[in-house]
This record gives sequence, structure tokens and C-alpha cells, in this order.
Amino acid sequence: MLDFTLKLLLYIAPMYFANSCAMVFGRGKRQVDFGAKFSDGRPVFGPGKTYRGLLAGVAAGTAASVIIWLAFPNETMLLTSSYLGLGFLLSVGAVTGDLVKSFFKRRAGIEQGKDLFIVDQLDFVAGGVLFGWVFYAPSAAEMLVIAVLTIIVHRLSNLIAFKFNLKKVPW
Repeated sequence: MLDFTLKLLLYIAPMYFANSCAMVFGRGKRQVDFGAKFSDGRPVFGPGKTYRGLLAGVAAGTAASVIIWLAFPNETMLLTSSYLGLGFLLSVGAVTGDLVKSFFKRRAGIEQGKDLFIVDQLDFVAGGVLFGWVFYAPSAAEMLVIAVLTIIVHRLSNLIAFKFNLKKVPW
């Protein structure tokens, strides 16, 4: 049980850091879509997706994986011998998953800041898992625990970020 829990924590940490830091540090003027509209007349991603956020997310998730690898080199071997590569791909995947979700929310006419339950909580995990698959493929049991844990943690952390004025909405 300890190995299972430790593996999950080592696995989700880069994604969680990437996602949260992209949100916290992402306020900027350089939008990923440069303010462009898609063929449907809606923003491609919207003003909430900035290069600053993408870079901060990838940097934070990757930095977290470096710190984890330095602190727990033997434990990271539970996942892969290339934990730094995994951490980087989980981070890139996390911010990419969020970006892709924003694209589809805009296509559905859902404005920035509007909640799309489950999708808003699991987008970054889906992206991270997809990109990280190169180094580590979670089992079905691991994915279930990650999904349930992420929904709970995401809701609570967003509520806290809202209380500290880091987010405009509590979801």
C-alpha cells in the first residue's frame, strides 16, 4: 500500500505543480491565441491562456520533478529510470491538456471562468497521463485513485485560491 501511495504522489506532483503554477503565474498580456478568433467567431483559447502561464506551469512542474528526484532518487525508480523526463512530459501534458480543454469549451460557447464539472478538474491529468505514457503507464486502479483525488483536491485548492483572490471564481 505504501508503494502504491508513494508512486501516485511521485506521479501526480509534477502535474499538480504545473497546473497550479500556470494559473497563479499566468496572468499576462501575451495570450497564446494572440486574441484571435476561431472560424466560429469565438476566441481560440481566450484571454486566460497566456505564454507566461504555459511557461510557468512547465517550469514549475519540471522543477518539482527535479527536487523530487534529488530528494528521493531511489523512490522515483518505482516509476521509471527517467523520472526527470517523465516529470517534464507530465508538466507539458498538464498545461497542454488545460489548453485543449479551453479550446473545446470555447467551441461549446462556454465562457472563460464558467465551470464544466469533471472536465475542468481532469483536463490537466488527462494531458499529463497522455504525454507521460512514454515513460510510465498508470494502471486502471491508479487512474481511478488519481481521478477521484484530483477532483477533490482541485475543488478545494480552487476554493482556497478564490479566498486569497488568486482566482475570480471558486471552481
